[in-house]
Amino acid sequence: MSQRPVHEIRIGRVRGAVWVNETQNGPRYNVTFNRSYKDGEQWKTSQSFSREDLPLLWKVADQAHSWIYERRSESA
Repeated sequence: MSQRPVHEIRIGRVRGAVWVNETQNGPRYNVTFNRSYKDGEQWKTSQSFSREDLPLLWKVADQAHSWIYERRSESA
């Protein structure tokens, strides 16, 4: 995987990062998700999501899927 994501999507406190891995069969995409929260004065991230976060996670995942699908369509 590359050092930085090729695309990021953020809705509220939920973030999706799209990563590309170049292979001999073409690019392969992966997505990681996290949630930001404040612990006192410090911002932190977690890969755990509450019930209230799930609609945002779904929307971020859907947008990531669409972005990847568009890239794959362009390279075909």
